[in-house]
Amino acid sequence: MTRVMIPSQLIAYTGGATRVEAQGPTVDAVMRDLDRQFEGLRFRVVDEQGRIRKHMRIFVGMDRVEALDRPLRPGDEVLIFGALSGG
Repeated sequence: MTRVMIPSQLIAYTGGATRVEAQGPTVDAVMRDLDRQFEGLRFRVVDEQGRIRKHMRIFVGMDRVEALDRPLRPGDEVLIFGALSGG
């Protein structure tokens, strides 16, 4: 299982949980498992073309994920962030 950190703007999908677990060999597989557990969550992070939305960031440890096919190793932690904006 991979531990996934959920940003505050998405915790409505996880029942308030900021840390959840999902399984899969890639970031995409983990996102699909998250969507299976928490319907609608993946669509908020990944667009219809299978790309990470411009206002979202995904990290595995300290490394920013550019493509969802990034493989995961045992013990990896996935962090999802929403971009902040201001005026």
